[in-house]
Amino acid sequence: MPAITADRAGSLTGWFGVRPAGQVTADSAGPDGEHDGRPERITVNVISRASRALSLAAELNGDTKTDTVNRALQVYAYLSQISARGGSVYVRETAESELEPLKVA
Repeated sequence: MPAITADRAGSLTGWFGVRPAGQVTADSAGPDGEHDGRPERITVNVISRASRALSLAAELNGDTKTDTVNRALQVYAYLSQISARGGSVYVRETAESELEPLKVA
């Protein structure tokens, strides 16, 4: 899998510095042709399960939530491309376990 990187970190903010519960605001950046490398601010309402997953992923990697969202979207697009081309991605949870197809629900 090619390296997945976030080009620039933004910050999570809401109105007057307070983010409504379950709402994530993130900046995406990078030379994608569509935005000419300028950040695009998006606001997404996430369910509690996704909010916990975001916090966990950011904590595990020592990244900001914005970096984590940017990387997650890149990984999701990559996996979607593989699937659209008829390919599969396999994971092994431990060194001793069997390879299993990755399913993104």
